[in-house]
Amino acid sequence: QVQLVESGGGLVQAGGALRLSCAASGRTFSSYGMGWFRQAPGKEREFVAAINWSGGSTYYADSVKGRFTISRDNAKNTVYLQMSSLKPEDTAVYYCARDSSPHGGVYYSHTHYDYWGQGTQVTVSS
Repeated sequence: QVQLVESGGGLVQAGGALRLSCAASGRTFSSYGMGWFRQAPGKEREFVAAINWSGGSTYYADSVKGRFTISRDNAKNTVYLQMSSLKPEDTAVYYCARDSSPHGGVYYSHTHYDYWGQGTQVTVSS
């Protein structure tokens, strides 16, 4: 059983920055790609960013490209989402997720992910 625990959310003013972390349990973290998704009230869950198992490939939603950076530290079983130039429309609960297959690519569809964290709230005030 894999557990994912997000942290780092909070309240920030527009233009500010936050770094989210997602700590994973288990010894196979380095074999799996990871993704970040978000869900705002009344909206569907949407893809934010993904990184492959080695960290050599990343993919971003157009809405966050150039502002957010996904990275991973396989020695710490942790994936990060560095968010900068935050906008009120970035307000959402942010979730990390693990790819369902090892040594895969980067995927934007939630159907590629089988384990999910509980989420962390990010609120950006205007």
